[in-house]
Amino acid sequence: QLQLVESGGGLVQPGGSLRLSCVVSGFSLDLYAVAWFRQAPGKEREGVLCIDITGGSTYYVDSVKGRFSISRMNAKSTVYLQLNSLKPDDTGVYYCAAAWGCNGARRDDYDFWGQGTQVTVSA
Repeated sequence: QLQLVESGGGLVQPGGSLRLSCVVSGFSLDLYAVAWFRQAPGKEREGVLCIDITGGSTYYVDSVKGRFSISRMNAKSTVYLQLNSLKPDDTGVYYCAAAWGCNGARRDDYDFWGQGTQVTVSA
């Protein structure tokens, strides 16, 4: 069975930083691309970033460029999302998802999903 588990969310002040982790099991991470999505209250789930099997990243949201970065450590079956200079608009549930490639920013572009971790940016 293929599973993804997110962790690292929490409450931070504006301008703060957070590092999210996505641990995968049941499949070899080096064969999959992994994307991070987020969903703010009352909003649609949106793709944020994706990392492909070469380590290349794709940004789907312009507002996070220069603030968020994605990385992978295949030996530990873990993908990370580094969140810097956080803003209140970054608040939401962050999900990781796996697919064969970084081919889009829609939910249906990814086959396997974690349960999400809450990120709240507030003073």
